[in-house]
Amino acid sequence: MMKLDVAAANFALGESRSFSFLVSPESLDMGGDMPCFCGDIHVEGTVMNTGLSFRVAGVVSACRSFVCDRCLAQGQRKETLDFSEDYAKTPGEADESSYDGDAIVIDDLVRDTLLVAEPLRELCKSDCKGLCPVCGQNLNEGICECDAFVPDPRLAALESLLKNN
Repeated sequence: MMKLDVAAANFALGESRSFSFLVSPESLDMGGDMPCFCGDIHVEGTVMNTGLSFRVAGVVSACRSFVCDRCLAQGQRKETLDFSEDYAKTPGEADESSYDGDAIVIDDLVRDTLLVAEPLRELCKSDCKGLCPVCGQNLNEGICECDAFVPDPRLAALESLLKNN
């Protein structure tokens, strides 16, 4: 659990404190479709007393492993994601999260930051050629000898006219 101590007695107005955590992906409870991470997740940042709220800002660093959606090759990508959230001291403040007591738990903030950054499609490289539709060879590793020509079904009527002549 990533807990920030913000007790009013020892946290003056305008004061800023830094924090750093190293957490396992399992401790963030990301659900059944949890992305695969290579090692621990590093969280660092600052918490500042702004008077009406505490502003928590920082960076999440993680290495994610994935399978390319085009060629099915394994890959790894390092991510550095920024986050920022205001925690209101009094409940009911608009657009701000509230907290109870003398500590702020930022597990949900870190988890949400990682989940929002999940791509819809993951590619090993931007110009990935994918797999051959006939034999299944990874076209990034070399060209195969298959005839991969697929005629356009919209032009089938014109093609039949050419064959009749």
